[in-house]
Amino acid sequence: YFSHDPIHRKFHHNQLTFRMLYGFTENFVLPLSHDEVVHGKGSLLNKMPGEQWQKFANLRLLFGYMYAQAGKKLLFMGGEIGQWHEWSHDHSLDWHLLENPLHRGLQNWMAQLNRTYKEQPALHELDTDPAGFEWVDCNDSAGSVISLLRKGKSGKDTMLIVCNFTPVPRDNYQVGVPFAGYWRELLNSDASEYGGSGMGNMGGCEASDISVHGRAHSLKLTLPPLGALFLKAD
Repeated sequence: YFSHDPIHRKFHHNQLTFRMLYGFTENFVLPLSHDEVVHGKGSLLNKMPGEQWQKFANLRLLFGYMYAQAGKKLLFMGGEIGQWHEWSHDHSLDWHLLENPLHRGLQNWMAQLNRTYKEQPALHELDTDPAGFEWVDCNDSAGSVISLLRKGKSGKDTMLIVCNFTPVPRDNYQVGVPFAGYWRELLNSDASEYGGSGMGNMGGCEASDISVHGRAHSLKLTLPPLGALFLKAD
């Protein structure tokens, strides 16, 4: 899916959503393993379309969407710093890339994803239970936007993840939510510290009583280009 030019992604939307038809039939590990980055397949970063900023934004988005999914994660070494070269057993990783702010920002994004995954029960507690995952809207193929909820055992441990798979920013994008009140933006893959443009929601958004997606409340969000947002109700 990510190798497609964003203008064509609306025709491949089901590639993002299909796995949830069988996602809880077994206990899954979601791998981006060495098999993906050897034997002429190219590195993860080089699989991404677009200019340099789009390649990095796409890769941050891929990792964000991966961490939003149910199932344990596996990422092969080098992906977290955005290697340009395929992995090779003949030499070490290209650690010098971290002198570049885009590569360093990608590493910071992965570090923060891991911290948030560990700290937020919604992202890991019910990994093998259908009760831990719920689509908000998986049908916006025209906009290439997906929104979903991850849940922990406690009702307060609920997170909203919204992903924009195009380089087009979206203002006032409405997403239904289960709770009123303020939803804090915990993660934004487009934040400047991760190498992004800094577009976001100023730390969070207040839910309105406008019903959207069959839910009593909704948020009007700014979706950054090729960005993933993680929000949680205070």
